[in-house]
Amino acid sequence: MTVPPLPSVSTITRSEKISRIFDLFDTDRDGGLSRSEMAGLVIAVNPRVKFSDEQINAILDEVFRTYEDFIKPNCGLTLEGLSRTYDDGAGDVDRDFGALSLDENSSNNFKIEVDKGESCSSSIVEERDVSAAAQREQQMQTQGLAAWTTSPNNGIAYENTWQIVNDLEISIKKLHSKQRKKEGKMRVQGENSNNNGTGTESVSDAGWSREFSQTDAAAKGIIWEESGQAFGIFTKELGVLKARADACHLREEAFDAHMALGRSLYEHQLFKYSIDCFKRACEIQPTDVRAHFRSGNGRYAVGNHAEAKEEYLLALAAAEASGNQWTYLLPQIHINLGIAMEADGMLLGACEHYREAAILSPTHFRALKLLGCALFGVGEYRAAEKALQEAVFLRSDYADAHCDLGSALHAMGEDERAIQEFQKAIDLKPGHVDALYNLGSLHMDEGRFPRASEMYTRVLTVVPNHWKAQLNKAVSLLGAGETEDARMAFKEAFKLTKRVEVYDAIAHLKLLQKKPRIGVDYDVVEPSKFRRVGRKTCVRQELANALEIRVFQRITRLGHCDVDLMNKELAKSEVPISSSGNGVPEKSIRKASLEVILRRLLGFLKPETFQGAMKAINERVLSVLDTSGSGRVDLGMFFAILCPICSGPIEKRKKAVFDALLLRPCNESGTQIKRTDALTYIMVLRAVYVPSHGIAGMMEVHGESDPSMVSYPEFLEMFNEKEWGFGILNTLVKLEEGDRVRHGQHTCSICRFPIIGSRFKEIKCRFSLCNQCYSEGKVPSSLKKDEYTFREYGTEAEAMKDKCVCISLNSKNIQSE
Repeated sequence: MTVPPLPSVSTITRSEKISRIFDLFDTDRDGGLSRSEMAGLVIAVNPRVKFSDEQINAILDEVFRTYEDFIKPNCGLTLEGLSRTYDDGAGDVDRDFGALSLDENSSNNFKIEVDKGESCSSSIVEERDVSAAAQREQQMQTQGLAAWTTSPNNGIAYENTWQIVNDLEISIKKLHSKQRKKEGKMRVQGENSNNNGTGTESVSDAGWSREFSQTDAAAKGIIWEESGQAFGIFTKELGVLKARADACHLREEAFDAHMALGRSLYEHQLFKYSIDCFKRACEIQPTDVRAHFRSGNGRYAVGNHAEAKEEYLLALAAAEASGNQWTYLLPQIHINLGIAMEADGMLLGACEHYREAAILSPTHFRALKLLGCALFGVGEYRAAEKALQEAVFLRSDYADAHCDLGSALHAMGEDERAIQEFQKAIDLKPGHVDALYNLGSLHMDEGRFPRASEMYTRVLTVVPNHWKAQLNKAVSLLGAGETEDARMAFKEAFKLTKRVEVYDAIAHLKLLQKKPRIGVDYDVVEPSKFRRVGRKTCVRQELANALEIRVFQRITRLGHCDVDLMNKELAKSEVPISSSGNGVPEKSIRKASLEVILRRLLGFLKPETFQGAMKAINERVLSVLDTSGSGRVDLGMFFAILCPICSGPIEKRKKAVFDALLLRPCNESGTQIKRTDALTYIMVLRAVYVPSHGIAGMMEVHGESDPSMVSYPEFLEMFNEKEWGFGILNTLVKLEEGDRVRHGQHTCSICRFPIIGSRFKEIKCRFSLCNQCYSEGKVPSSLKKDEYTFREYGTEAEAMKDKCVCISLNSKNIQSE
């Protein structure tokens, strides 16, 4: 079939089209569209739809409420307000302009007469007669169709498309009827089935009421049984309808039919088949934004977040290349793209798109809410608070935004304000699960156990199978002294889930009952009172710093990322050279682009785990590298900072650091790096991992303006220095290896946990400490001494060997810290 050429692009601007539409319906020329005039507009641009009074009034109520800032007193919606409705996706300017028969050369003499004495659903008086056959056709088209076809911006432009959609609806109803007769073949989940307290967002379709709207059928979560004979018949009928769409003479008509088929299938939760229709629409008109946008929505619905992201990127590129034609849809594309990236764990990239949506549409309160939520997820609490406050300012009754704002305030330690925000969310929506759960957790953290128990009970009233709320309710009841009720709550939690968290919670509660108390069970002594036997015994403060780095290493999972992969990724990354603030050339990269690289390196992580890793990296590493807040960091320096805590032999890690510094533009001359660059690196490295140690004098000691070059052996000497370098890496590697070391029946004399890793034994009083208690300087209160002498045992074999050796406490091996 020969595809006809596309029609020529209209020369009239979008704003001029909106102005003509406005002038056409502003019959009294008072500069505003009253309810009756606005009703005339809605009816006129949807000639195939027979609106009831309730539908018209609902649409007008939503418009006049949402755009109340653009309502002129005693006049109605202004031209700017009408333009904003189109910008927000409430209608298609080109389609409405064409539906009203307003071409580029026409004047505004075409009149739509509306009887102001009747209700808002008064019919349009057209210049042509409507035959009985046409009326029957319109009735057929509007009966039994999907809900989206009656919306003001359904987008159907051809008569043949209406018949195809009508036939599809008949097929779907037959399938639905047959499957309902088979018990257990189709399950309809309740409205709260997916509400597990996580507040997960879905992708959006532009509309009058809510950006992320769903039809009633979609909200119910219909699950279709695809293996039966009835479904096979349906797929054959669908194939016939798709063939009819392909057989259309005009390319635009075929595109219109496939888009309509896709939308109907999407609304009935037949996502896989809707994707096929949208894919075909993309093949017919590859540069059409709507096809890629809705294809992305379908792919997101089936969980293909990566493919959804690619479709949204194609939609974004097409929209930006088409001038102002799709300006109104751009914010929504950015939002959906951000949601798809967030579902893949990439919050930094999502932040960029939410921010762009908010810039394009400053009154888009939901874009600001999503931005604030994503910023909270990466640990930027102040920025999150600002975005969320703007969201609730634009819409004071936005319960979700109040809840997220409360979470941000709690993270910043402003608990009183956080309680107020959570309470506002609950007042607006009494069954708001997230707000109730978070408020309960806040009360429990503050020790207000009865109040916390009340909040968790309210959560369970809304979502009876919320096992986390049930578990926390048990903990809060135990804290309140209601032991019997707590025991019953624990049993209920275990019935809801067999997860190990229940056992962990019980073990934690038992531990709290036996938790050692300072001044009673143990004392914390000064570092000067700790002496060590031999140089192999770790210094207390050094161990404390290494344990903190080890925690960061576990959170980020970088201990499972091979250092060779890190260096290969750096070598193949093509980043243009730019000038830093001090004039030094560097390969700077946006944080969002850096996140993409890390996602490849940590591809074995689940999205939520990767989000936690990126949050830790952003708070600890990127915040140091990007002190100016530009959103860009030096790529070589970043990789050099991460290489020491990746997996691999210690010497290979150090070599990877040197290679990363070699790839920096200022060191690309050969096999040596500048001394000043090496010093800068070590200074930044210590600022990231050992921030408690001052490093201000490092440059003075080693020479800030030294222009010389250093080789790899010289760099190793600088790196291995205990006082000014990163000699703590040896202790970190020892901790990594100690994860598999057990010490038989030995337990820590303070925390009573079995000792894993190194065991520190006091050689006179003969009590043992674990890594953590030793680093914190804890000793039993019953064994008070002026000084304590410790020997470190890495394995039980070392301890057994030591029993055969007589140790003199006055020997030179004993060293004071």
